[in-house]
Amino acid sequence: MSKRTLILLITLMSISLIGIIIIQGFFIVEIYRDAERKFNNDSSIALSEGVEWLEKREFRRYVVKFRDLISSGGAIDTTAINSLYIIKEDSDNNEVMMYRNASIEENLKVPQFWNVLDDSLNLKRVSSERETKVLKIQKEKEYSGISSEQFLSKIGEISKSKEILFETAYHDLAKRNPIERRIGNVKSLSSFLKYRFKRFNIDIPFEFAIFNADSITRVKSENFVLDKNTFESALFTDENDESGYLIKVNFPKRTPFLVAPVISVAVVSIIFTFIIIIVYIYTVLILLRQRQISQIKTDFINNMTHEFKTPIATINLALDSIINPKTIKDQSLVKKYLEMIKDENKRMYDQVENVLRISQLEKRELNIKKTTLDLNELIKIAVSHVQLLLENKNGSIHLNLNAVKSEIQGNETHLVNVMVNIIDNAIKYCDKAPEIQVSTENISDKIVLKITDNGIGMSKKVQNKIFEKFYREQTGDLHNIKGHGLGLAYVKKIIDYHNGKIALESALNKGTVFSIELFANK
Repeated sequence: MSKRTLILLITLMSISLIGIIIIQGFFIVEIYRDAERKFNNDSSIALSEGVEWLEKREFRRYVVKFRDLISSGGAIDTTAINSLYIIKEDSDNNEVMMYRNASIEENLKVPQFWNVLDDSLNLKRVSSERETKVLKIQKEKEYSGISSEQFLSKIGEISKSKEILFETAYHDLAKRNPIERRIGNVKSLSSFLKYRFKRFNIDIPFEFAIFNADSITRVKSENFVLDKNTFESALFTDENDESGYLIKVNFPKRTPFLVAPVISVAVVSIIFTFIIIIVYIYTVLILLRQRQISQIKTDFINNMTHEFKTPIATINLALDSIINPKTIKDQSLVKKYLEMIKDENKRMYDQVENVLRISQLEKRELNIKKTTLDLNELIKIAVSHVQLLLENKNGSIHLNLNAVKSEIQGNETHLVNVMVNIIDNAIKYCDKAPEIQVSTENISDKIVLKITDNGIGMSKKVQNKIFEKFYREQTGDLHNIKGHGLGLAYVKKIIDYHNGKIALESALNKGTVFSIELFANK
C-alpha cells in the first residue's frame, strides 16, 4: 500500500469516526431537549389544571354557603321577566296547547357572608318557571294569544339551570378574603400540587410560593427560591380573567430528573463509540504496521541479497582463479582460494541459520538445552570469535570480569552467539577505532553483563525499535553497513528464553551500553 493511499484511507476513516461521534452527541442532546420540553409542558399543564381545580373548589364552597345562607335571609321581591308563550293547535283533536316559559327574579337579603362584611348583602337570584296547558276549543282556530312559530326554536333557552348566581358577587366577595384563608394551609397545598404533578409522572421535590403582584405572600414552602426555570400561573382570576395572585413553582432537582432517562442511552452510545474508537485505532496501527512490515520486508530482501551477492561474487572469482592454468599449478594459491570459498560459504550458511533461528524462536520450536556454565568463560570465547574483526579495524577490547558468582544455567552456543552479535555490532557501527569494554558484576542474586562501545550510538527512536525483527536504522538500498536486522531480535529472544533481561543506554555519537541480567546459580 502506497503512502498516499494509506493517508487517504486514514483520513476518510477519521472523518467518518468524527462524524459518528458528532451525530451521537447531537442525538443525545436532542433526547435531553425532548425530555426538557416534555417536562416543561407537563409541569405547566399540571400547574394550570391544579389552579383551575382550586378555583372551582372555592366556587363550589361559595355555592354551598350561599344556599345555606338563603334560608337566613328572605325574598324581598319576586318578579317574572322574559315570559314567552308558545301556542300550538291540534286540529284533529280540537285542542290548543299553550307553553309558557318565564324567568323569575328574586331579590334576596343575605346577612354576614363569610364574615367579611359588617352589613347584610342584597343579591338577586334568577330561576326559571315552566307551564303547559291544553285547552279544548269549539271553533276552528278560535284562540287568543301570540303566534309562536318564531319562538319555537327558543324552547329551553331561558331555563338552562335552576339557579344562576351572579359571578360578579362571588368574585367581589372572594377577593376580600385573605389568600391564606382561600388556599388553606401550606401543607395541604403542597400535597395537592404533589398529587397533580405525580399524575404527569413528575415525582420529584419542588418548592412553591404565591405572589401578590411582586410581593411574596406567607403561602410558600420553606426553601423556595426564584430561578430561571420557575413555572407560574395566575391564581383566582375574575370574570375578566384578571388576577392579583401568581403561584410559582420550581424543581431543585430538575436537571438530574431530566438527565436520568438520557443516561442509559448516553452510556450505551458512549460504550459503542468507545469500541469504534478502539477498533479504529487498532486498525490504523495495523495499517501502519503492515506498511512498516512491507518496508522492512523490502529492506530485508535488499540487504539479504547484498549479503549473499558479495560471497557469491567472491566464490565465483576464487573459482575462476583456481581454474586458471597458471594458478592451478600453485598449490598455495589454490589452498588460499579454497579457504576463501569455505569462509564465504560459511558466511552464507550463518546468514541462513540466523533466519532459521528467528523463525524457530517465533514458533518456540528451538530446542535450547541448559547446562551449568561460567559466564566469564563464555565471554572469553565470544571475544576470540571477533578478535580478527577487531584487529582489522585497529580496535581493542578490555575485560573487567569482576563477578564472583559467575555460574549460570544456560545454553553455551546461543549465549556465545548473543555476545558475538552485540560485540560485532559494536565493531561495525563505529566510525573510528573501536574501544570496547566488557564487564561482569554480581547484584543480589543476579549477574550483570555490560558491553560498552564508542560507536555512533542510537537515537531514542532507534532504541525503541532496535530489538524488533528485521529492523535496521538504514533502509532501502543503502548497504554501507552490513546486516539484515535479525541479530538483536535473536539476542532478545535468547535472553528471554534464559529468563533474563536486556536493556541499553545510548546517545548519538556517544556510544552504547548493553546490559544483560541473568540469574546466578546459588
